[in-house]
Amino acid sequence: MFKKLITSPVKSITSAAMIIGGLSLVSRLLGIFRDRILASEFGAGDILDTYYAAFRLPDLVFNLLVLGAISAGLIPVFTTLVSKRKKDEAWLLISGILNILISGLIVISVIIIIFAPWIMKVITPGFSLDKMQLVISLTRIMFLSPIFLGISAIFGSILQSYKRFFVYSLAPIFYNLGIIIGVIYFIDIWGIYGLAWGVVLGSVLHMIVQLISAFALGFKYQWGFNWHDKNVRLVGRLMIPRTLTLVINQVNILIVTIIASTLAVGSLAIFNLANNLQGFPLGIFGVSFAIAALPVLSAYVAQNNMNKFVDTISSTFRQTLFFILPISIILYVLRAQVVRVILGAGQFDWIDTRLTAASLAIFTLSLFAQGTLPLIVRGFYALHNSKTPFYIGLFSLVVNVVGLMFFRWVFGFSNWFSFFTVAVLRIGDLWQVADLRILALPAAISLSSIFNLVLLMIWLRREIGRLDGRKIIDSTTRILFASLGAGLFTYAFLQIIDLMIATQTFVGIFVQGMAAGVFGLAGYWIVAALLKMGEMEVFISSLRRKLLKSASLMVTEDSSGEGEGI
Repeated sequence: MFKKLITSPVKSITSAAMIIGGLSLVSRLLGIFRDRILASEFGAGDILDTYYAAFRLPDLVFNLLVLGAISAGLIPVFTTLVSKRKKDEAWLLISGILNILISGLIVISVIIIIFAPWIMKVITPGFSLDKMQLVISLTRIMFLSPIFLGISAIFGSILQSYKRFFVYSLAPIFYNLGIIIGVIYFIDIWGIYGLAWGVVLGSVLHMIVQLISAFALGFKYQWGFNWHDKNVRLVGRLMIPRTLTLVINQVNILIVTIIASTLAVGSLAIFNLANNLQGFPLGIFGVSFAIAALPVLSAYVAQNNMNKFVDTISSTFRQTLFFILPISIILYVLRAQVVRVILGAGQFDWIDTRLTAASLAIFTLSLFAQGTLPLIVRGFYALHNSKTPFYIGLFSLVVNVVGLMFFRWVFGFSNWFSFFTVAVLRIGDLWQVADLRILALPAAISLSSIFNLVLLMIWLRREIGRLDGRKIIDSTTRILFASLGAGLFTYAFLQIIDLMIATQTFVGIFVQGMAAGVFGLAGYWIVAALLKMGEMEVFISSLRRKLLKSASLMVTEDSSGEGEGI
Protein backbone atom coordinates (compact mmCIF):
# COMPACT_ATOMS: atom_id res chain seq x y z
CA MET A 1 0.00 0.00 0.00
CA PHE A 2 2.82 2.38 0.86
CA LYS A 3 4.44 1.78 -2.52
CA LYS A 4 1.13 2.51 -4.29
CA LEU A 5 0.73 5.71 -2.28
CA ILE A 6 4.15 6.92 -3.44
CA THR A 7 3.94 5.92 -7.10
CA SER A 8 0.25 6.39 -7.97
CA PRO A 9 -1.06 9.74 -9.25
CA VAL A 10 -3.86 11.46 -7.31
CA LYS A 11 -6.86 12.21 -9.53
CA SER A 12 -9.15 14.29 -7.28
CA ILE A 13 -8.23 17.81 -6.13
CA THR A 14 -9.82 17.19 -2.73
CA SER A 15 -7.97 13.88 -2.33
CA ALA A 16 -4.70 15.52 -3.36
CA ALA A 17 -5.34 18.37 -0.93
CA MET A 18 -6.00 15.82 1.83
CA ILE A 19 -2.63 14.17 1.19
CA ILE A 20 -0.77 17.47 0.97
CA GLY A 21 -2.66 18.86 3.96
CA GLY A 22 -2.08 15.76 6.07
CA LEU A 23 1.66 15.77 5.49
CA SER A 24 1.69 19.55 5.83
CA LEU A 25 0.12 19.01 9.25
CA VAL A 26 3.07 16.83 10.23
CA SER A 27 5.50 19.41 8.85
CA ARG A 28 3.72 22.26 10.66
CA LEU A 29 3.71 20.32 13.92
CA LEU A 30 7.45 19.89 13.56
CA GLY A 31 7.67 23.62 12.84
CA ILE A 32 5.73 24.37 16.02
CA PHE A 33 8.04 22.05 17.96
CA ARG A 34 10.99 23.94 16.44
CA ASP A 35 9.53 27.32 17.42
CA ARG A 36 8.80 26.11 20.94
CA ILE A 37 12.41 25.04 21.41
CA LEU A 38 13.66 28.36 20.03
CA ALA A 39 11.25 30.43 22.16
CA SER A 40 12.05 28.44 25.29
CA GLU A 41 15.81 28.59 24.73
CA PHE A 42 16.18 32.22 23.67
CA GLY A 43 12.88 34.05 24.34
CA ALA A 44 11.74 36.96 22.19
CA GLY A 45 15.09 38.73 22.24
CA ASP A 46 18.26 39.54 20.33
CA ILE A 47 19.13 35.97 19.26
CA LEU A 48 15.79 35.23 17.62
CA ASP A 49 15.69 38.70 16.08
CA THR A 50 18.99 38.01 14.32
CA TYR A 51 17.99 34.44 13.40
CA TYR A 52 14.80 35.54 11.66
CA ALA A 53 16.49 38.56 10.08
CA ALA A 54 19.17 36.27 8.62
CA PHE A 55 16.46 34.41 6.68
CA ARG A 56 15.51 37.50 4.70
CA LEU A 57 18.19 37.50 1.99
CA PRO A 58 18.23 33.72 1.33
CA ASP A 59 14.43 33.76 1.20
CA LEU A 60 14.52 36.74 -1.13
CA VAL A 61 16.80 34.98 -3.62
CA PHE A 62 14.91 31.68 -3.42
CA ASN A 63 11.49 33.28 -3.89
CA LEU A 64 12.54 35.49 -6.78
CA LEU A 65 14.60 33.04 -8.81
CA VAL A 66 12.91 29.74 -8.00
CA LEU A 67 9.25 30.25 -7.17
CA GLY A 68 8.85 32.73 -9.97
CA ALA A 69 9.96 30.21 -12.57
CA ILE A 70 8.05 27.25 -11.16
CA SER A 71 4.64 28.53 -10.10
CA ALA A 72 4.12 30.88 -13.04
CA GLY A 73 6.00 29.19 -15.86
CA LEU A 74 7.51 25.77 -15.41
CA ILE A 75 4.55 23.76 -14.08
CA PRO A 76 1.97 25.02 -16.63
CA VAL A 77 4.37 24.56 -19.58
CA PHE A 78 5.70 21.19 -18.37
CA THR A 79 2.15 19.95 -17.67
CA THR A 80 1.09 20.93 -21.19
CA LEU A 81 4.00 19.00 -22.72
CA VAL A 82 3.29 15.91 -20.61
CA SER A 83 -0.45 16.01 -21.45
CA LYS A 84 0.47 16.15 -25.16
CA ARG A 85 2.86 13.18 -24.69
CA LYS A 86 5.94 15.22 -25.60
CA LYS A 87 8.13 13.73 -22.87
CA ASP A 88 11.47 14.30 -24.61
CA GLU A 89 10.69 18.02 -24.89
CA ALA A 90 9.49 18.04 -21.28
CA TRP A 91 12.75 16.54 -19.92
CA LEU A 92 14.81 18.87 -22.12
CA LEU A 93 12.89 21.79 -20.62
CA ILE A 94 13.58 20.60 -17.05
CA SER A 95 17.31 20.19 -17.77
CA GLY A 96 17.57 23.64 -19.33
CA ILE A 97 15.74 25.40 -16.47
CA LEU A 98 17.72 23.39 -13.90
CA ASN A 99 21.10 24.37 -15.40
CA ILE A 100 20.14 28.03 -15.73
CA LEU A 101 18.75 28.16 -12.21
CA ILE A 102 21.70 26.49 -10.48
CA SER A 103 24.21 28.71 -12.29
CA GLY A 104 22.26 31.82 -11.42
CA LEU A 105 21.85 30.83 -7.76
CA ILE A 106 25.57 30.13 -7.33
CA VAL A 107 26.63 33.44 -8.87
CA ILE A 108 24.09 35.51 -6.93
CA SER A 109 24.82 33.69 -3.66
CA VAL A 110 28.55 34.41 -3.96
CA ILE A 111 27.91 38.09 -4.71
CA ILE A 112 25.51 38.55 -1.78
CA ILE A 113 27.79 36.66 0.62
CA ILE A 114 30.53 39.15 -0.24
CA PHE A 115 28.32 42.24 0.08
CA ALA A 116 26.21 41.02 3.02
CA PRO A 117 27.61 43.62 5.51
CA TRP A 118 26.37 46.52 3.40
CA ILE A 119 23.06 44.91 2.47
CA MET A 120 22.15 43.96 6.05
CA LYS A 121 22.71 47.53 7.21
CA VAL A 122 19.85 48.52 4.94
CA ILE A 123 17.58 45.63 5.99
CA THR A 124 18.17 45.91 9.76
CA PRO A 125 19.10 49.55 10.40
CA GLY A 126 17.96 49.41 14.02
CA PHE A 127 20.28 46.56 15.05
CA SER A 128 23.24 47.19 17.33
CA LEU A 129 26.79 46.49 16.11
CA ASP A 130 26.93 43.07 17.82
CA LYS A 131 23.54 42.03 16.41
CA MET A 132 24.62 43.26 12.98
CA GLN A 133 27.78 41.15 12.99
CA LEU A 134 25.85 38.07 14.07
CA VAL A 135 23.11 38.47 11.45
CA ILE A 136 25.76 38.89 8.72
CA SER A 137 27.50 35.65 9.75
CA LEU A 138 24.24 33.70 9.93
CA THR A 139 23.14 35.06 6.55
CA ARG A 140 26.36 33.91 4.89
CA ILE A 141 25.95 30.35 6.16
CA MET A 142 22.26 30.20 5.25
CA PHE A 143 23.03 31.24 1.68
CA LEU A 144 23.93 27.65 0.90
CA SER A 145 20.28 26.68 1.35
CA PRO A 146 18.79 28.47 -1.73
CA ILE A 147 21.02 26.38 -4.01
CA PHE A 148 19.75 23.06 -2.61
CA LEU A 149 16.16 24.30 -2.33
CA GLY A 150 16.32 25.54 -5.93
CA ILE A 151 17.31 22.10 -7.20
CA SER A 152 14.63 20.55 -5.00
CA ALA A 153 11.94 22.91 -6.32
CA ILE A 154 12.63 21.91 -9.93
CA PHE A 155 12.20 18.24 -9.10
CA GLY A 156 9.16 19.13 -7.02
CA SER A 157 7.58 20.66 -10.12
CA ILE A 158 7.93 17.29 -11.86
CA LEU A 159 6.19 15.54 -8.98
CA GLN A 160 3.36 18.11 -8.97
CA SER A 161 2.84 17.82 -12.71
CA TYR A 162 2.62 14.03 -12.43
CA LYS A 163 0.35 14.47 -9.37
CA ARG A 164 2.76 12.58 -7.09
CA PHE A 165 1.78 14.75 -4.14
CA PHE A 166 2.77 12.32 -1.38
CA VAL A 167 6.51 12.46 -1.97
CA TYR A 168 6.32 16.17 -2.82
CA SER A 169 4.72 16.81 0.58
CA LEU A 170 7.34 14.77 2.43
CA ALA A 171 10.09 17.27 1.57
CA PRO A 172 9.02 20.03 4.04
CA ILE A 173 8.96 17.45 6.83
CA PHE A 174 12.61 16.61 6.22
CA TYR A 175 13.40 20.33 5.96
CA ASN A 176 11.99 20.96 9.42
CA LEU A 177 13.74 17.89 10.78
CA GLY A 178 17.06 19.33 9.60
CA ILE A 179 16.37 22.64 11.36
CA ILE A 180 15.36 20.82 14.56
CA ILE A 181 18.59 18.83 14.46
CA GLY A 182 20.41 22.14 14.22
CA VAL A 183 18.55 23.53 17.24
CA ILE A 184 19.03 20.44 19.41
CA TYR A 185 22.50 19.22 18.40
CA PHE A 186 24.39 21.72 16.23
CA ILE A 187 24.15 24.53 18.80
CA ASP A 188 26.28 22.40 21.15
CA ILE A 189 28.92 22.11 18.42
CA TRP A 190 28.92 25.54 16.71
CA GLY A 191 26.99 27.69 19.17
CA ILE A 192 24.39 30.03 17.68
CA TYR A 193 25.80 29.28 14.20
CA GLY A 194 24.37 25.77 14.59
CA LEU A 195 20.96 27.28 13.87
CA ALA A 196 22.14 28.32 10.41
CA TRP A 197 23.79 24.97 9.70
CA GLY A 198 20.52 23.27 10.65
CA VAL A 199 18.79 25.28 7.91
CA VAL A 200 21.42 24.09 5.41
CA LEU A 201 20.95 20.46 6.48
CA GLY A 202 17.19 20.82 6.12
CA SER A 203 17.54 22.14 2.57
CA VAL A 204 19.79 19.19 1.61
CA LEU A 205 17.26 16.68 2.96
CA HIS A 206 14.46 18.57 1.15
CA MET A 207 16.36 18.12 -2.12
CA ILE A 208 17.29 14.44 -1.73
CA VAL A 209 13.70 13.28 -1.12
CA GLN A 210 12.39 14.79 -4.36
CA LEU A 211 15.47 14.12 -6.48
CA ILE A 212 15.15 10.34 -6.07
CA SER A 213 11.46 10.33 -6.99
CA ALA A 214 11.95 12.60 -10.02
CA PHE A 215 14.52 10.22 -11.51
CA ALA A 216 12.16 7.31 -10.81
CA LEU A 217 9.57 9.04 -13.03
CA GLY A 218 11.99 8.95 -15.95
CA PHE A 219 13.84 12.25 -15.75
CA LYS A 220 16.95 12.25 -17.94
CA TYR A 221 19.46 14.96 -17.17
CA GLN A 222 21.15 16.75 -20.08
CA TRP A 223 23.82 19.40 -19.86
CA GLY A 224 23.07 22.63 -21.67
CA PHE A 225 21.19 25.86 -21.11
CA ASN A 226 18.92 25.47 -24.17
CA TRP A 227 18.54 29.23 -24.53
CA HIS A 228 16.91 28.87 -27.94
CA ASP A 229 14.40 26.19 -26.92
CA LYS A 230 10.88 27.61 -27.37
CA ASN A 231 9.64 26.08 -24.11
CA VAL A 232 12.52 27.50 -22.09
CA ARG A 233 11.78 30.91 -23.59
CA LEU A 234 8.08 30.56 -22.79
CA VAL A 235 8.89 29.81 -19.15
CA GLY A 236 11.15 32.86 -19.13
CA ARG A 237 8.42 35.11 -20.52
CA LEU A 238 5.90 33.83 -17.99
CA MET A 239 8.23 34.09 -15.01
CA ILE A 240 9.26 37.73 -15.52
CA PRO A 241 5.94 39.24 -14.35
CA ARG A 242 5.74 36.56 -11.61
CA THR A 243 9.23 37.46 -10.43
CA LEU A 244 8.26 41.11 -10.32
CA THR A 245 5.21 40.13 -8.27
CA LEU A 246 7.46 38.27 -5.86
CA VAL A 247 9.72 41.32 -5.71
CA ILE A 248 6.67 43.16 -4.37
CA ASN A 249 6.03 40.44 -1.78
CA GLN A 250 9.66 40.45 -0.70
CA VAL A 251 9.69 44.24 -0.49
CA ASN A 252 6.70 43.91 1.85
CA ILE A 253 8.67 41.53 4.04
CA LEU A 254 11.77 43.70 3.93
CA ILE A 255 9.76 46.75 4.97
CA VAL A 256 8.32 44.75 7.86
CA THR A 257 11.85 43.72 8.89
CA ILE A 258 13.16 47.28 8.65
CA ILE A 259 10.35 48.67 10.81
CA ALA A 260 10.54 45.79 13.30
CA SER A 261 14.28 46.38 13.75
CA THR A 262 13.53 49.94 14.92
CA LEU A 263 11.00 48.80 17.55
CA ALA A 264 11.55 47.16 20.93
CA VAL A 265 13.91 44.17 21.22
CA GLY A 266 12.05 41.01 20.31
CA SER A 267 9.54 42.66 17.97
CA LEU A 268 10.78 40.78 14.89
CA ALA A 269 10.72 37.50 16.81
CA ILE A 270 7.14 38.09 18.01
CA PHE A 271 5.98 38.92 14.49
CA ASN A 272 7.61 35.82 13.01
CA LEU A 273 6.33 33.50 15.72
CA ALA A 274 2.75 34.78 15.22
CA ASN A 275 3.18 34.53 11.45
CA ASN A 276 4.36 30.93 11.78
CA LEU A 277 1.32 30.07 13.89
CA GLN A 278 -1.11 31.53 11.36
CA GLY A 279 0.82 29.69 8.67
CA PHE A 280 -0.34 26.42 10.24
CA PRO A 281 -3.89 26.44 8.79
CA LEU A 282 -2.71 28.27 5.66
CA GLY A 283 -0.24 25.53 4.80
CA ILE A 284 -2.60 22.69 5.59
CA PHE A 285 -5.63 24.02 3.72
CA GLY A 286 -4.97 27.11 1.58
CA VAL A 287 -1.66 26.13 -0.01
CA SER A 288 -2.60 22.43 -0.23
CA PHE A 289 -5.70 23.07 -2.31
CA ALA A 290 -3.87 25.58 -4.52
CA ILE A 291 -0.99 23.17 -5.22
CA ALA A 292 -3.41 20.35 -5.99
CA ALA A 293 -5.48 22.55 -8.31
CA LEU A 294 -2.70 24.02 -10.50
CA PRO A 295 -1.98 20.93 -12.68
CA VAL A 296 -5.73 20.39 -13.15
CA LEU A 297 -6.37 24.03 -14.08
CA SER A 298 -3.40 24.00 -16.47
CA ALA A 299 -4.73 20.85 -18.16
CA TYR A 300 -8.18 22.41 -18.66
CA VAL A 301 -6.61 25.49 -20.22
CA ALA A 302 -4.54 23.26 -22.54
CA GLN A 303 -7.81 21.52 -23.55
CA ASN A 304 -9.58 24.90 -23.90
CA ASN A 305 -12.27 23.64 -21.51
CA MET A 306 -13.13 26.89 -19.70
CA ASN A 307 -16.36 25.57 -18.17
CA LYS A 308 -14.38 22.95 -16.26
CA PHE A 309 -11.80 25.61 -15.39
CA VAL A 310 -14.47 27.85 -13.79
CA ASP A 311 -16.09 24.92 -11.99
CA THR A 312 -12.72 23.88 -10.56
CA ILE A 313 -11.84 27.40 -9.39
CA SER A 314 -15.26 27.80 -7.77
CA SER A 315 -15.41 24.41 -6.04
CA THR A 316 -11.81 24.61 -4.78
CA PHE A 317 -12.33 28.17 -3.51
CA ARG A 318 -15.42 27.09 -1.57
CA GLN A 319 -13.72 23.97 -0.26
CA THR A 320 -10.81 26.08 1.02
CA LEU A 321 -13.17 28.47 2.82
CA PHE A 322 -14.98 25.47 4.33
CA PHE A 323 -11.82 24.70 6.32
CA ILE A 324 -10.21 28.12 6.71
CA LEU A 325 -13.13 30.19 8.10
CA PRO A 326 -13.99 28.03 11.15
CA ILE A 327 -10.30 27.57 11.97
CA SER A 328 -9.84 31.36 11.83
CA ILE A 329 -12.61 32.05 14.33
CA ILE A 330 -11.66 29.21 16.67
CA LEU A 331 -8.02 30.32 16.53
CA TYR A 332 -9.08 33.87 17.41
CA VAL A 333 -11.02 32.65 20.45
CA LEU A 334 -8.20 30.33 21.61
CA ARG A 335 -5.26 32.59 20.67
CA ALA A 336 -3.93 32.93 24.24
CA GLN A 337 -4.17 29.19 24.93
CA VAL A 338 -2.51 28.33 21.61
CA VAL A 339 0.42 30.70 22.13
CA ARG A 340 0.91 29.75 25.76
CA VAL A 341 0.87 26.00 25.10
CA ILE A 342 3.11 26.14 22.03
CA LEU A 343 5.57 28.88 22.94
CA GLY A 344 5.09 29.70 26.63
CA ALA A 345 8.12 28.11 28.25
CA GLY A 346 11.56 29.08 29.50
CA GLN A 347 12.58 32.58 28.44
CA PHE A 348 9.28 33.29 26.64
CA ASP A 349 7.45 35.32 29.31
CA TRP A 350 3.82 36.42 29.78
CA ILE A 351 4.26 39.76 27.98
CA ASP A 352 5.77 37.95 24.97
CA THR A 353 2.81 35.57 25.07
CA ARG A 354 0.19 38.30 25.09
CA LEU A 355 1.84 40.32 22.32
CA THR A 356 2.19 37.21 20.15
CA ALA A 357 -1.44 36.27 20.84
CA ALA A 358 -2.57 39.79 19.88
CA SER A 359 -0.56 39.60 16.63
CA LEU A 360 -2.10 36.20 15.91
CA ALA A 361 -5.60 37.60 16.54
CA ILE A 362 -5.03 40.30 13.92
CA PHE A 363 -3.73 37.72 11.44
CA THR A 364 -6.89 35.62 11.87
CA LEU A 365 -8.96 38.51 10.48
CA SER A 366 -7.40 37.95 7.06
CA LEU A 367 -6.84 34.18 7.08
CA PHE A 368 -9.72 33.73 4.63
CA ALA A 369 -7.95 36.05 2.16
CA GLN A 370 -4.47 34.62 2.69
CA GLY A 371 -5.88 31.08 2.40
CA THR A 372 -7.63 31.61 -0.93
CA LEU A 373 -5.09 33.93 -2.57
CA PRO A 374 -2.76 31.08 -3.67
CA LEU A 375 -5.62 29.45 -5.59
CA ILE A 376 -6.74 32.63 -7.38
CA VAL A 377 -3.16 33.52 -8.30
CA ARG A 378 -2.59 30.02 -9.70
CA GLY A 379 -5.75 30.47 -11.75
CA PHE A 380 -4.02 33.34 -13.55
CA TYR A 381 -0.84 31.28 -13.98
CA ALA A 382 -2.78 28.39 -15.51
CA LEU A 383 -4.09 30.95 -18.03
CA HIS A 384 -0.45 31.90 -18.76
CA ASN A 385 -1.19 35.35 -17.32
CA SER A 386 1.34 36.41 -14.71
CA LYS A 387 1.08 40.15 -15.43
CA THR A 388 -2.24 40.81 -13.70
CA PRO A 389 -1.12 39.45 -10.30
CA PHE A 390 1.93 41.72 -10.61
CA TYR A 391 -0.05 44.90 -11.23
CA ILE A 392 -2.53 44.14 -8.47
CA GLY A 393 0.33 43.14 -6.17
CA LEU A 394 1.91 46.52 -6.82
CA PHE A 395 -1.24 48.23 -5.61
CA SER A 396 -1.33 45.92 -2.57
CA LEU A 397 2.23 46.97 -1.75
CA VAL A 398 1.09 50.60 -1.59
CA VAL A 399 -1.79 49.57 0.69
CA ASN A 400 0.63 47.66 2.92
CA VAL A 401 3.09 50.56 3.24
CA VAL A 402 0.34 53.09 3.97
CA GLY A 403 -1.19 50.63 6.43
CA LEU A 404 2.13 50.17 8.20
CA MET A 405 2.56 53.89 8.67
CA PHE A 406 -1.03 54.39 9.80
CA PHE A 407 -1.19 51.45 12.23
CA ARG A 408 2.28 52.23 13.59
CA TRP A 409 0.97 55.68 14.52
CA VAL A 410 -2.30 54.24 15.89
CA PHE A 411 -0.68 51.65 18.12
CA GLY A 412 1.76 54.28 19.34
CA PHE A 413 -1.18 56.02 21.03
CA SER A 414 -2.77 53.16 22.94
CA ASN A 415 -4.97 55.38 25.13
CA TRP A 416 -6.60 56.90 22.05
CA PHE A 417 -7.06 53.43 20.60
CA SER A 418 -8.07 51.83 23.90
CA PHE A 419 -11.42 50.48 22.66
CA PHE A 420 -9.73 48.27 20.08
CA THR A 421 -6.87 47.14 22.33
CA VAL A 422 -9.12 46.40 25.30
CA ALA A 423 -12.34 45.13 23.72
CA VAL A 424 -10.91 43.22 20.75
CA LEU A 425 -7.32 42.32 21.58
CA ARG A 426 -7.63 42.69 25.37
CA ILE A 427 -4.12 44.04 25.84
CA GLY A 428 -4.84 47.69 26.64
CA ASP A 429 -3.06 47.36 29.99
CA LEU A 430 0.26 46.55 28.26
CA TRP A 431 0.83 49.97 26.72
CA GLN A 432 2.95 51.12 29.70
CA VAL A 433 5.28 48.09 29.66
CA ALA A 434 5.40 47.03 25.99
CA ASP A 435 5.77 48.54 22.54
CA LEU A 436 2.38 47.89 20.94
CA ARG A 437 3.54 49.25 17.61
CA ILE A 438 4.58 45.68 16.74
CA LEU A 439 0.85 45.07 16.07
CA ALA A 440 1.04 47.42 13.07
CA LEU A 441 2.88 44.68 11.14
CA PRO A 442 0.14 42.00 11.12
CA ALA A 443 -2.55 44.70 10.79
CA ALA A 444 -1.04 46.12 7.59
CA ILE A 445 -0.42 42.67 6.09
CA SER A 446 -4.01 41.63 6.83
CA LEU A 447 -5.40 44.77 5.20
CA SER A 448 -3.30 44.41 2.05
CA SER A 449 -4.14 40.69 1.74
CA ILE A 450 -7.87 41.41 1.71
CA PHE A 451 -7.42 44.14 -0.92
CA ASN A 452 -5.28 41.79 -3.01
CA LEU A 453 -7.86 38.99 -2.97
CA VAL A 454 -10.83 41.22 -3.84
CA LEU A 455 -9.08 42.86 -6.78
CA LEU A 456 -7.73 39.56 -8.15
CA MET A 457 -11.18 37.96 -8.06
CA ILE A 458 -12.76 40.93 -9.83
CA TRP A 459 -10.07 40.80 -12.52
CA LEU A 460 -10.25 37.03 -12.94
CA ARG A 461 -14.00 37.27 -13.48
CA ARG A 462 -13.43 39.91 -16.17
CA GLU A 463 -10.89 37.70 -17.90
CA ILE A 464 -12.85 34.44 -18.02
CA GLY A 465 -16.37 35.88 -18.17
CA ARG A 466 -17.80 34.34 -15.02
CA LEU A 467 -16.66 33.07 -11.62
CA ASP A 468 -19.70 31.13 -10.42
CA GLY A 469 -20.41 34.03 -8.07
CA ARG A 470 -23.83 32.90 -6.84
CA LYS A 471 -22.52 29.56 -5.62
CA ILE A 472 -19.52 31.23 -3.98
CA ILE A 473 -21.69 33.81 -2.17
CA ASP A 474 -24.25 31.20 -1.09
CA SER A 475 -21.59 28.81 0.23
CA THR A 476 -19.59 31.58 1.90
CA THR A 477 -22.71 32.79 3.75
CA ARG A 478 -23.44 29.30 5.04
CA ILE A 479 -19.81 28.67 5.99
CA LEU A 480 -19.54 32.03 7.78
CA PHE A 481 -22.76 31.39 9.73
CA ALA A 482 -21.57 27.94 10.80
CA SER A 483 -18.11 29.32 11.67
CA LEU A 484 -19.59 31.99 13.93
CA GLY A 485 -21.54 29.21 15.60
CA ALA A 486 -18.29 27.30 16.07
CA GLY A 487 -16.77 30.39 17.70
CA LEU A 488 -19.68 30.67 20.13
CA PHE A 489 -19.45 26.96 20.96
CA THR A 490 -15.72 27.34 21.58
CA TYR A 491 -16.05 30.44 23.76
CA ALA A 492 -18.89 28.95 25.84
CA PHE A 493 -17.01 25.72 26.49
CA LEU A 494 -13.86 27.72 27.26
CA GLN A 495 -15.67 29.48 30.10
CA ILE A 496 -17.13 26.22 31.41
CA ILE A 497 -13.75 24.48 31.45
CA ASP A 498 -12.22 27.53 33.17
CA LEU A 499 -14.57 26.93 36.15
CA MET A 500 -13.69 23.24 36.33
CA ILE A 501 -9.93 23.11 35.72
CA ALA A 502 -7.06 25.18 37.12
CA THR A 503 -5.49 26.94 34.14
CA GLN A 504 -2.33 28.15 35.87
CA THR A 505 -0.39 25.13 34.64
CA PHE A 506 0.62 23.87 31.22
CA VAL A 507 -1.65 20.83 31.53
CA GLY A 508 -4.61 22.98 32.57
CA ILE A 509 -4.20 25.40 29.66
CA PHE A 510 -3.68 22.53 27.21
CA VAL A 511 -6.80 20.68 28.37
CA GLN A 512 -8.86 23.88 28.34
CA GLY A 513 -7.80 24.86 24.82
CA MET A 514 -8.00 21.34 23.38
CA ALA A 515 -11.45 20.61 24.84
CA ALA A 516 -12.86 23.98 23.76
CA GLY A 517 -11.39 23.59 20.27
CA VAL A 518 -12.81 20.08 19.80
CA PHE A 519 -16.21 21.26 21.06
CA GLY A 520 -16.10 24.20 18.65
CA LEU A 521 -15.27 21.95 15.67
CA ALA A 522 -18.07 19.58 16.68
CA GLY A 523 -20.43 22.55 16.78
CA TYR A 524 -19.29 23.59 13.32
CA TRP A 525 -19.86 20.09 11.99
CA ILE A 526 -23.38 20.00 13.44
CA VAL A 527 -24.36 23.39 12.02
CA ALA A 528 -22.77 22.50 8.64
CA ALA A 529 -24.82 19.29 8.54
CA LEU A 530 -28.02 21.17 9.37
CA LEU A 531 -27.29 23.65 6.58
CA LYS A 532 -26.57 20.74 4.20
CA MET A 533 -23.29 22.19 2.95
CA GLY A 534 -22.12 20.68 -0.31
CA GLU A 535 -18.49 21.23 0.72
CA MET A 536 -18.91 18.89 3.68
CA GLU A 537 -20.43 16.23 1.44
CA VAL A 538 -17.51 16.55 -0.99
CA PHE A 539 -15.02 16.16 1.85
CA ILE A 540 -16.80 13.14 3.35
CA SER A 541 -17.16 11.38 0.00
CA SER A 542 -13.52 12.00 -0.84
CA LEU A 543 -12.47 10.69 2.58
CA ARG A 544 -14.56 7.57 2.07
CA ARG A 545 -12.98 6.96 -1.34
CA LYS A 546 -9.49 7.24 0.10
CA LEU A 547 -10.32 4.88 2.99
CA LEU A 548 -11.99 2.35 0.70
CA LYS A 549 -9.08 2.54 -1.76
CA SER A 550 -6.59 2.02 1.10
CA ALA A 551 -8.56 -0.97 2.35
CA SER A 552 -8.70 -2.41 -1.17
CA LEU A 553 -4.96 -1.99 -1.61
CA MET A 554 -4.31 -3.73 1.71
CA VAL A 555 -6.51 -6.68 0.73
CA THR A 556 -4.78 -6.91 -2.67
CA GLU A 557 -1.34 -6.85 -1.11
CA ASP A 558 -2.24 -9.46 1.50
CA SER A 559 -3.76 -11.80 -1.10
CA SER A 560 -0.70 -11.52 -3.33
CA GLY A 561 1.75 -12.04 -0.49
CA GLU A 562 3.30 -8.61 -0.82
CA GLY A 563 1.72 -7.44 2.41
CA GLU A 564 3.14 -10.29 4.53
CA GLY A 565 5.46 -9.34 7.32
CA ILE A 566 4.14 -5.78 7.62
